[in-house]
Amino acid sequence: MEVIRISALYDNYIFLLHEPMQNIAAVVDPAEAEPVLEQLEQLDAELVAIFNTHHHNDHVGGNRKLIQRFGSVTVYGGEKDRGRIPGQQVFLKEGDRVDFGDRSAEVIFVPGHTRAHIAYYFPPETPDTNGDLFCGDTLFAGGCGRLFEGTPAQMLDSLTKLRALPDNTRVWCAHEYTLKNLQFALTVDGGNPELQARYEIVKAARNRLEATIPSMLNVEKRTNPFLRWNQPELQSAVQSNDPLQTFARLRGMKDQF
Repeated sequence: MEVIRISALYDNYIFLLHEPMQNIAAVVDPAEAEPVLEQLEQLDAELVAIFNTHHHNDHVGGNRKLIQRFGSVTVYGGEKDRGRIPGQQVFLKEGDRVDFGDRSAEVIFVPGHTRAHIAYYFPPETPDTNGDLFCGDTLFAGGCGRLFEGTPAQMLDSLTKLRALPDNTRVWCAHEYTLKNLQFALTVDGGNPELQARYEIVKAARNRLEATIPSMLNVEKRTNPFLRWNQPELQSAVQSNDPLQTFARLRGMKDQF
């Protein structure tokens, strides 16, 4: 399975999954249809699935046009998003599985950003390859999503699930927020040498207009403050030794950053 990153809107990423043997494709969170259709035309591939993580328009805005073009496409989303995702036919819950080509993904329920948010995790095919996590707006490179419909406790639980995935997991998050996320991270974890080095690498990449997605989960575990709420450095920065309060205070600080 090939993952093709497509830029959309101002800072969104759409992910096209391509199975070259069957020449079929699936798309994750199509913010708009046009760039997806252009990529499909280049591949001469048939779109068979739309995997939505949540209902926000910058993740589902292309659904209707893609459905019009590919009438047999199957539209997936969380069961709690019923009525909010255009064209949704399959209503997924924690532990469900979805198939694409010869790969199978686990559905992870990750509320917080929205009440119905889900993520899709494709395990590695072999021990020396990477897994792939499509996490929408729950986990970002260097950050996490705002809490629009959920609570800090829900988001903490969701991020705990994602943090437990294997280190060799590629994190395909839906926005290019990495540089600003790391700028904030340095204000609360500035003594972290890996974070300092990562910031310089990301700053140079963005100066060259290069994407910073995907990230690797092992890097996130060491440098993303929203996966490090149990570290003394982060707890000291927000003056709390309670994990939930630490997370909530970090998220509040980021909201004002």
